[in-house]
Amino acid sequence: MPDVVRDLGLTPDQKWNSIILAVSGTVFARLLIGKLCDKYGPRMCYTWLLMLGAIPVILLGLVQTPTQFLICRLFIGFIGASFVITQVHTSLMFAPNIVGTANATSAGWGNLGGGANRLGMPIIAATVVAFGVAEAEAWRYSMIIAGVICFLMGIVYFFFTQDTPQGNIKDLKASGDYVEAKKDQVKFATVLKDYRIWILFLIYAASFGIELTVYGTMDDYLQNTFQLQRVTAGNIVLSFALMNIFARTLGGFFGDKFGKLKGLRGRVLFLSFILTVQGIMLVTFSLATSIIVGFIFLILFSLSVQMAEGATFSVVPFINKKAIGSVSGIVGAGGNVGAFLAAMLLKSKSAVAEKAAIAANQGLGEDIISSAQAAASSAAVSQGYFIIGGIVIVTGVIALAIKFSTEDEKVADVELKQSLDTLIPIDVKS
Repeated sequence: MPDVVRDLGLTPDQKWNSIILAVSGTVFARLLIGKLCDKYGPRMCYTWLLMLGAIPVILLGLVQTPTQFLICRLFIGFIGASFVITQVHTSLMFAPNIVGTANATSAGWGNLGGGANRLGMPIIAATVVAFGVAEAEAWRYSMIIAGVICFLMGIVYFFFTQDTPQGNIKDLKASGDYVEAKKDQVKFATVLKDYRIWILFLIYAASFGIELTVYGTMDDYLQNTFQLQRVTAGNIVLSFALMNIFARTLGGFFGDKFGKLKGLRGRVLFLSFILTVQGIMLVTFSLATSIIVGFIFLILFSLSVQMAEGATFSVVPFINKKAIGSVSGIVGAGGNVGAFLAAMLLKSKSAVAEKAAIAANQGLGEDIISSAQAAASSAAVSQGYFIIGGIVIVTGVIALAIKFSTEDEKVADVELKQSLDTLIPIDVKS
């Protein structure tokens, strides 16, 4: 981003607007893509999303004005709908006894990609510079290369995946062999009326949404609060993003375990518990004045927030089996809405505090003003983290309102036993 700002001459407002536009694009795309998955299957949706999504990524490397940059950022945000397709696909492909673990693992690797990008994109830029490209233009080539990779992955997905273990939905519908072929006939309005979906929407806003915002602001917070060097702070934030390689999987794994012990209610109980823990960890971190104490609770927050995300999508596949895509889309969009609202809260508190600090220290020297600004930002963000942590705790309690009917519990229990029976060797005597 610093290279882009210099090259295109972006103002601070344009920079923030590009981030907001990207999040907004993701929200709308996630809401839409779920219904499309129910109708056309995840394979075709993923193929088209990656191939069409590659276009604005490539075009971003060719933009010449801030307006062109903002437009490309908006459409690049649509690629964030890939999360929903992944969750639909794993929900269709995996049995009830492990679907939570499968959903959490695939989603965790998606988040991991975001962390890997912090390393990968600069490496691509450095490689391009080594071949004689001007450093100021390297970011453009990095985007073009990333777009080409995105396009190629769309082709890979088309040829090397299928919608269900039995085959592609289109073929199964044509032959009449797909017993769930009428998924797309469930009205979207009917899905919207289910209160449980909106509680999960709120839960995902309080987990994934908060993770995005906290990590997006953590770099500066660690520098301002604990006087860490930029490189050190950046590496710490990166390490927490990389925790997704296992942490989110743990949430899905324990969701499945509680599901086996206590049925669908067990999945909800674990989700409520881990979300409450997440809120407590963030509140405690916000009060930390020691780097050691802060680091410990930041680790615990990172672990619990990613587990809460995994636990959320161990519940989602059981809300409405006839509209898994629509449910996944709505809940997934909640994450980006939460990120947007939390970012606006922190930005507003920090901006007001920093302006006040600058005004109060006007004429005292650049170093003094800079220190006062950093301290004001630290205090404001700390208060913001505290408020957000409290909201997460309340959300953890609200999660308990998710209920399943006795019939739903019976169906889930039968499916669970059937999936477990397939793992037991059968001695067939002739």
